[in-house]
Amino acid sequence: METGKNVDFDDVGEAIRENRGLRPSRAYRILFAQENLNFSPIKVSDPIPLGRQILAAAGLSVRGDYSLFAILETGDFEDVRLDEPFDLRDKGAERFVAFQTDRDFKLTVNDSQVSWGKPAISGATLYALANPGENEAVFLVIRGGEDRQIELGEAVDLAVPGVEHFVIAPKRKPRVEIVINGHEVEVEDSHQTFAQLVAIAYPGEAPTPNIKYSITYRGVASKPHSGELAAGGFVEVKNGSIINVGRTIQS
Repeated sequence: METGKNVDFDDVGEAIRENRGLRPSRAYRILFAQENLNFSPIKVSDPIPLGRQILAAAGLSVRGDYSLFAILETGDFEDVRLDEPFDLRDKGAERFVAFQTDRDFKLTVNDSQVSWGKPAISGATLYALANPGENEAVFLVIRGGEDRQIELGEAVDLAVPGVEHFVIAPKRKPRVEIVINGHEVEVEDSHQTFAQLVAIAYPGEAPTPNIKYSITYRGVASKPHSGELAAGGFVEVKNGSIINVGRTIQS
């Protein structure tokens, strides 16, 4: 609690982190945000406020069709009814988020249930909720398929049937689109060896002494940007690199 000032309040977040109960006070500080999750501190006068009191403390009209949620320590979103009390002393919540909406969309982030008030959620918001590490990313779980890595700048549709699930996993290297023998292909690594390029051009073909391969390239990232690749060598490709793999059968 701050001292030496005319303001007398207890900080709910500090109480949670210090594992103590709220002190008797004239006000209690919590964090509040709308759908962008840019939290700012506000103060309520009651340790067991009604949902409408939290909205009013944030300067929002209770007639604005807002849905209000508390974000618990577990990451779960708990619905805060406007005319029901929410006990700040034992709920383990310092963050609250409001949506101006009449419908909630359900999703999970790292197995925590989230109620979102809009039919889409930004990648940036998912990253804020999931809090991945430096070498991690947020993925949308695809049942029966490959999970999809979410980018910061995209928007994910939540209006599709079912509950969307998001998890943290190691980042994937971006795939690179190149052209081999006139066909567009995707490779998972920009570092491509002579043997890898031959295998892409002639899949399933076992090397034999009487088959000789030759590779020419242009528009690659490594220097020189065009030329001939020797057996055992490698190039660093980029989107749009063109590779030609020749094949000669010697008698």
